[in-house]
Amino acid sequence: MMMSFYKYQGTGNDFIILDNRDCIFPKKNNSLIASLCNRNFGIGADGLILLEDDENSDFKMVYFNADGNESTMCGNGGRCMVAFAKKLQLFDKTTKFLAIDGVHHATIEASTVSLQMIDVHEVKVSKKSIFTDTGSPHHVEIVDHLDDYPVVEQARKIINTNYSAEGCNINFVEQLNDETFKVRTYERGVENETLACGTGATAVAIAMHKMNKSSSNQIKLVVLGGNLEVQFNAEQGSYTNIVLSGPATFVFEGTIAIS
Repeated sequence: MMMSFYKYQGTGNDFIILDNRDCIFPKKNNSLIASLCNRNFGIGADGLILLEDDENSDFKMVYFNADGNESTMCGNGGRCMVAFAKKLQLFDKTTKFLAIDGVHHATIEASTVSLQMIDVHEVKVSKKSIFTDTGSPHHVEIVDHLDDYPVVEQARKIINTNYSAEGCNINFVEQLNDETFKVRTYERGVENETLACGTGATAVAIAMHKMNKSSSNQIKLVVLGGNLEVQFNAEQGSYTNIVLSGPATFVFEGTIAIS
């Protein structure tokens, strides 16, 4: 069976996207998904996303990590999915879609997609780090000299020590000014550093505000693949109306044999 696929990227976070409204893609085949995401023997991507029908919204997003397993929310993947749905003419400027963590609203203007993330009501602050869930679990640490920091080595140590059962996304942060932070992220499911992470950028923005590193509710994140922005309302320890914004770009399309 031949299927069309579409490659999108959001600040370097890249995804294989398929229109699965006819429900023909074998989404229980984890090894197939992993092989498609493999950068040496497949198309290559940080994850694979299926667009499916949903009765109560414009579409449904089903997300798989590069290891082939269905996973939690992916912020940049969600933004790329919105750009793809726009290409399919499923909406005009604003959309509502269902993901694993609930309903999301989004807008698109030119190549910029702004995605409303889930509210965050719990941010756990420890001596050296912060943990919060922005649709996916994230550990956040401030470090010096981020450009030279051994991200993969240190992230794996943190995971093995604190999160080995289910894994975790690990974010290392360097402050540039009151409202701008440089971020590097190790993503579970990819088990490596990626060029960007949307839920990670969201977690960092919230963590920096929570730690009083920033007084702004509009945080700029400099990631390896470009720039993202996170806006939110903060009140009594909760973060609501969180919006992740940045570019989401079509790369190429093709067909591949699915067996």
